[in-house]
Amino acid sequence: MRAVHLPPPRYALYLLALTLSGCALGPKGIAPDMPQPAHYGVEATPGEIGSADASQKFALGERPVPTWWEAYRSPQLSAWVEEALAKNYSLSQASHSLTAAKEQLRAQINESLFPTVDAVLQSNRQRALGLPNIGAPTNLYNVFAGELNVSYTFDLFGVERYANSALAAQVDAQSYQLDAARRALAANVVIAAVNGAALRAQVEATERLVQLADADTAEVRRRVELGSASNSDLLNAQAGAESLRAGLPGLRTQWQAARHALAVLMGRTPDAAPPDLELAALTLPERVPVAVPSDLLKQRPDILAADAALKVAAAQEALATAEMFPSLSITGSFGRAGFSWPKATSGAGAVWGIGASLTQPLFHGGALQARRRAAQDEYLASQDNYRQTVLNAFQNVADSLSALTHDADTLTAASNARKHSEQYWRDAERRAALGAIAPSVTRAGEKQFQNARLTEIRAVATRLADTATLFQAMGIPQREEKSE
Repeated sequence: MRAVHLPPPRYALYLLALTLSGCALGPKGIAPDMPQPAHYGVEATPGEIGSADASQKFALGERPVPTWWEAYRSPQLSAWVEEALAKNYSLSQASHSLTAAKEQLRAQINESLFPTVDAVLQSNRQRALGLPNIGAPTNLYNVFAGELNVSYTFDLFGVERYANSALAAQVDAQSYQLDAARRALAANVVIAAVNGAALRAQVEATERLVQLADADTAEVRRRVELGSASNSDLLNAQAGAESLRAGLPGLRTQWQAARHALAVLMGRTPDAAPPDLELAALTLPERVPVAVPSDLLKQRPDILAADAALKVAAAQEALATAEMFPSLSITGSFGRAGFSWPKATSGAGAVWGIGASLTQPLFHGGALQARRRAAQDEYLASQDNYRQTVLNAFQNVADSLSALTHDADTLTAASNARKHSEQYWRDAERRAALGAIAPSVTRAGEKQFQNARLTEIRAVATRLADTATLFQAMGIPQREEKSE
């Protein structure tokens, strides 16, 4: 008779593939190679920006400092950041969630490595039907039993191991997300403090502009009464004063909102917001470390979290494959049982059992294969997510560097305009004191100065805030920042 060669079952083919691939059921989760640009933006990063009195150096290749906010040289600001890191509830929630995730990982690993042992104590009273024409129509009896049940599943093809690897990588990703939250919180505190100080200064300058406009209006009104000015001149002066006055409520709203935001970041109620800093009390950090792209991949928390997510997807793909192979479990029990406690505790009451089961999935309606294909696509998606995260990080750094470069040019021009307008105003004051010019010319000079000062205040605040954004964009080497 001619022998018939049946095709091997599907799992046998996977076993063969497993052997040929060195016992690897899935990808290793290694991050894909990314381009290493010579510089982040379309223009090379300058070594130094700004004027002599407000210069900044970009230290290319230098490692970032964990407590970067101390570069502002404000003890009050540093204290606020430390208070926020210690008392912010969102950060505390993320920290507790991470601790819980670590405990869940520990529980899952221990449960997969060791057999489970359970003690069972039973005491039942039952009423059952008897056999017809034999004995009593019903039986009433007690059952007493005490057992130790032991079970263990052998991880033949790494189902438990890959599940543990996936969960461990998820914990890593959550840890990096916590690092990112810490850095974002520190940057938000610095930016909120800078905005609060700047808005307060803008409110003061605008209030002075309103006073000057009211003085101009009063002078025009006197001139109208004397017949040297028209009513149109008065209406124009009044419109200018009211226009300036209309901008004050919005500025005050922004100022108070910045103070409230800072208080909440620090774990306080809005009414307990700290007093504003003086903008002049903040020192522009003179040296800003700028990591090279290859180092950025190792210290940006979002990139590290994307890398951990890639490892999660790799482990889940291997897990989906391992679930298609046989599983072996053993169970055992030992104890005593009887219809009364004396019988249960006697020699005749000993009971025990032992067994083993080998399970091979044969037909699940294509569900196992579909899950494996889904896991493969999820792994490809995680690779794309990693690539996009890296590109977004490069863009974030490039935008921050470009913003700071242009901030420096803006601040230089704004400072020069403020200096020149102040010189003109002071000169007008001296001439008015000598009676050479009218007081209105002095007020015009001061208005020009206050407007130039407003522009400079915004430029200073923007540069201080964008510096904090760049510090945050650099990340922190994890081996230095982690305490565990």
